[in-house]
Amino acid sequence: MNLRIALGALVLLSLTPAHAQQSKPVVVAEGGQPDDRASARVLYWNTAKDGAAGQFAINYGRPVWKSDYEDPANFDAMTKGKIWRMGSNFWTVLDTCLPLKISGRKVPAGYYYLGLRRSEDGSKWSLVFIDPPRVRAVHLDAFEIQKAPVMFEVPMSIAAATSKTEKLTIELSYPQDNFRKVTLNVAWGTLALTAPIEVTVAE
Repeated sequence: MNLRIALGALVLLSLTPAHAQQSKPVVVAEGGQPDDRASARVLYWNTAKDGAAGQFAINYGRPVWKSDYEDPANFDAMTKGKIWRMGSNFWTVLDTCLPLKISGRKVPAGYYYLGLRRSEDGSKWSLVFIDPPRVRAVHLDAFEIQKAPVMFEVPMSIAAATSKTEKLTIELSYPQDNFRKVTLNVAWGTLALTAPIEVTVAE
């Protein structure tokens, strides 16, 4: 009798982990509250028609720089040979109704997810363009950007950081006398990158 009870208890114990695993939710949710998100936009206005002539914008989350990243070994482990999402939470997005040329590469009007790739040796950075419909088809989150299919990428130049930027900051700057020549500036901590943008906008 004791042997039968012991065997029964053993069977119950062996079934418990499987039952517990089955009761664990397969899908969970997170988020829903406002997060720190910014937008850099250039709008072109036709004064003769008193209407918009076109615009483009980059929308992105703003991760905070951490002192740990200032250790070259830590920063290299995070970035070398990898694509970084260039933001936080939802995808960083380029939305343009105007044709652009970024670092000499034609970028048709459209909607793109963006990331940054650092070369294996760490000496080069490039701006990565990802097709949103292909990402949506497989339900990828920006956290999984390493799995995302890259459409193309363009080089970015490394600039000297004049100060430490606490939160990721993306800016679009241009001279008033030549506003079709825009500079994309990316600053985060001690990292500073730039890329030239030529904008095609009709008079």
